[in-house]
Amino acid sequence: MKIALIGASGFVGKAVLKEAATHGHEVTAIARNTDKIEALPGVTAVAADASDTGALAKAIAGHDVVISAYNPGWGDPEIRQKQLSVSKDIIAAAKSAGIRLIMIGGAGSLEIQGKQLVDSPEFPAEWKEGALGARDALTAIRGEKDLEWTFLSPAIHLAPGERTEKYRLGTDSPVFDEKGESAISVEDMAVAIVSEVENPKHIGKRFTLGY
Repeated sequence: MKIALIGASGFVGKAVLKEAATHGHEVTAIARNTDKIEALPGVTAVAADASDTGALAKAIAGHDVVISAYNPGWGDPEIRQKQLSVSKDIIAAAKSAGIRLIMIGGAGSLEIQGKQLVDSPEFPAEWKEGALGARDALTAIRGEKDLEWTFLSPAIHLAPGERTEKYRLGTDSPVFDEKGESAISVEDMAVAIVSEVENPKHIGKRFTLGY
């Protein structure tokens, strides 16, 4: 398949890029700085700004799907505003290009007993603005009627680890293991994303995952 990947040089983007290339897909890896994009078979690096809707629409045109791993950066003081505004730009570009969009967000909007994690007093202050921005992006994409979209929220704990291909899927609540932990490696999250590319099961839905 032909995949466009926004944020291909970031933490999640790198893992998705490697997984997609391993599956033999043609990937257009989009980032502001292409020097940080790993050279892999079937990968073409393209420099583009995700906030430039016109340029982005041209870059992703002709692909089967676009994956957004965009993140303004956790240290950005305007992370919430940028997360929402650029997510809307990406949505507009996908609609203009007429292709399916898989957007990767955060775990903060996942719910436990009807209450979202980001609204709890225990939610870490350093992650709150970014989590609110990701929730805003989810709200925005849920309002789209003329776009084939999927939104992925990772487990509560996302970190480098092993690629096991052994995980469970959920919808709007965290997936906990037998120890009561919600965790996933970035490698296995990449597996789930590429699986959704190849076999769509969550069109017009949000899903999550964990061990």
